[in-house]
Amino acid sequence: MQSEFESEIATRRWERWEYKAGEFASLKSAGIPCRHGVYVIRAPTALSRVRGSSNVVYIGQSGGGRRRGRQGIGRGNGGPGRLFNTRGPDRIVREMIEALFPGQQFTVECTFDDENDPKVIEQRLLHAYTIDHCELPPANHRGLARIPGSQVTPMPRINKLGFAAAILFSAFSIAGLRAQQAPPLLAEPVVAALANELSGETAKRNLEFVSRQHRMRASRGFRTAADFIVEQARSYGLQNAEVLQFPADGKTFYGTQKARPAWNAEFAELWELGADGRPAVRIASWDAMPLVLAQDSESGNVKAELVDVGTGTNESDYAGKDVRGKLVLVSSQPEAAVPLAVEKYGAAGILSYAQNQRTAWFGENDNLIRWGHLNSFTETKTFAFMLSLKQARGFQARLARGEKITFKAEVRAGRTVGTYDIATAVIPGSDPKLREEEIAFSCHLDHPRPGANDNASGCVTILEVGRTLAKLIKEGKIERPRRSIRFIWPPEIEGTLVLLNARPDITRRIKAVIHMDMVGGGPETKAVFHVTRGPASLPSFINDVAEAFGEFVNEQSYRHAAGETVPYPLVAPEGGKEPLHARMAEFSMGSDHQVYTDSSFSIPAIYLNDWPDRYIHTNYDTPAMIDPTKLKRAGFIGGASGYFLANISDKDADSLWQVIRSRSIMRSTRTIARQLELSAEEAANLASYHIWHEYRVVNSTRGFMPSTVLSGARPDVVDFYGKQEQILGMPKTRNIPPGDNRLVFKRNPAIKGTMGAFGYDYFTDKYGVERARSIRLLRYQGHWGSGSEYAYEVLNFANGNPNVQQIRDSVSAIYGPVPVDVVLEYLRALEEIKVVQRVGP
Repeated sequence: MQSEFESEIATRRWERWEYKAGEFASLKSAGIPCRHGVYVIRAPTALSRVRGSSNVVYIGQSGGGRRRGRQGIGRGNGGPGRLFNTRGPDRIVREMIEALFPGQQFTVECTFDDENDPKVIEQRLLHAYTIDHCELPPANHRGLARIPGSQVTPMPRINKLGFAAAILFSAFSIAGLRAQQAPPLLAEPVVAALANELSGETAKRNLEFVSRQHRMRASRGFRTAADFIVEQARSYGLQNAEVLQFPADGKTFYGTQKARPAWNAEFAELWELGADGRPAVRIASWDAMPLVLAQDSESGNVKAELVDVGTGTNESDYAGKDVRGKLVLVSSQPEAAVPLAVEKYGAAGILSYAQNQRTAWFGENDNLIRWGHLNSFTETKTFAFMLSLKQARGFQARLARGEKITFKAEVRAGRTVGTYDIATAVIPGSDPKLREEEIAFSCHLDHPRPGANDNASGCVTILEVGRTLAKLIKEGKIERPRRSIRFIWPPEIEGTLVLLNARPDITRRIKAVIHMDMVGGGPETKAVFHVTRGPASLPSFINDVAEAFGEFVNEQSYRHAAGETVPYPLVAPEGGKEPLHARMAEFSMGSDHQVYTDSSFSIPAIYLNDWPDRYIHTNYDTPAMIDPTKLKRAGFIGGASGYFLANISDKDADSLWQVIRSRSIMRSTRTIARQLELSAEEAANLASYHIWHEYRVVNSTRGFMPSTVLSGARPDVVDFYGKQEQILGMPKTRNIPPGDNRLVFKRNPAIKGTMGAFGYDYFTDKYGVERARSIRLLRYQGHWGSGSEYAYEVLNFANGNPNVQQIRDSVSAIYGPVPVDVVLEYLRALEEIKVVQRVGP
């Protein structure tokens, strides 16, 4: 990955000369032209910087600004030439740097430009360097405090005045957002067209069909849902609507995803037997509620007693109990109980009352039945039924009284070779130069029936966005987007890994993703809507775009609920009128967005999602819990963001900068608050990381604005981030001592994808279950994050540029301080399984 500075250097032609330390005067006879331009002085080896290392020690210019036309780089024009003007502080600083490399060769690189102002070129180079390293080159500091080996000036602790200034700065920004009447980024007619056409009711009608299908990966139910999506997409006018197929055979690898085999069920019933041995009470039925059969159950037909074994995951659970040939009642997920219950002690099957994800409503509804799982790859063939807490307590009470409970369990199900079926459709772009680029709308189509909010809601909402855009384009109410827009309906995470690995032609075209996973939860679900950013390791302006539209909907919906008249209440006739109150959230894992933003692909993604939802993964996740108004609002935030990204051009630079600027102020306020929790050294590290991140956010627009009219070199951008640096405090230079902390790792391009997915974990499989448990980073708890989050970002940063210490500093800034040896241990484990390769020093 080329750095910002290298990218800027590559835009110009350079000539090179060398001189030996202490013999700078030798350059006077080197024939350097006396022309306007920019020069760069490089040391013999790289110096450690705040972030990374660099051999650049000085960047200068001649002929720019007030001096334009009066002085060149080389000797001439009646003077020494700018490069040779080494009197006073310039000379002292240069000689101090040369003293670090006595007798060694320095390099001078010059680029000459008689047409353009060298001052502008110099500023671009300086700011590109600052983005990479969070500080200027040593000699550009005009003093010795910033030169490695000299005394370092530590970052001052945050004072109350600085903190108040930041809070006040943020308050003005927030007030501006609150007072906002006009929509952001898009023209009013476009916003009005989207708001009027998007239909929460249409989305919910589609949801009612999808939620009737038991949509396990590679199953008949999933294919039925995928065919329905494609049929609807075609009827709405989307093009290239089709179902892509890839082998699901239990052995093919798609990057880090081992394909799980298809799984289907024909029949499953659990009956309690009466005293006469005949079925008396039906406890569970696949036909009535497919969720009662754990995923990946295999066929079985038994009559057996019930034995309560607690969690079923500890040896002590089986002490004094004979479970061979019997059914065991467990509180854990079935998969966790199989090694002891079935494989060691010979149980015939499992009855699980595993509870749902823990929220404030945990355990309140004892009628909930949780989605259960068995291992997709094990040779052990067994089955498991899922029970509610109320059912389990009833059986436990009877067993405690000494009753004998006998069941008849019959299951016809199993794993077979099948196909991953991934539905996709496209709205072609209009610009011949840009139509090969795509903005993707993503979701995940799989989940057990009903699976309404998780995730029929996201599937039908991106379908509704497609319907709306296609209809408005056809009617001439909005222009066809310049870039193409693609819609994707895969199985969760594993399907996205399959698609991105198996279809690199599609992967290369995707510029950004809007991912929706749970976007329709009504008041009963207690769901809170989030507009979630991508990982901090992949800074992108697209997240600011989504937040701008999210804040706009928040404000419009609140004012409407409060009785005011607003132009865009975004209320569905059959839906609620509550304010949205969407949270603008930092990166969190758990859905397909983390695949796109993995360093294998580095595709920035917006993640729209509900959390908490007290009915997630249960039989209560039904269409009745879905609010059409919520679907409409999610569709608007995602649709407006995607349409803007598909059309963005240089003319949007100023309005986009205002959005980036306002969001950056809020992030700086959060950074200041977090600095107060840290030591001076860690607060300095956080400050330098924050500035690096913010420059990267604004420079990420380059992929959408070829003329780079909005970048870290723009004067108002420079001034803005300069003020942030004043508030946060100047970071100090870290000198990294020789040793393993300087090791550099790079992602192996042949192994693409995240380490964990549903049903298969690449790291655990390749490194070993017991050894993986010993990796400290995977269970590390930081200030603002924990194990899997640290691990995800460590791998993302291992791109061949930062060393181990710098990766440690980055993840410490994101989630809280972590020991460098903990980071190194994980990187070495990744190296052992060939996910990363050591490339330096």
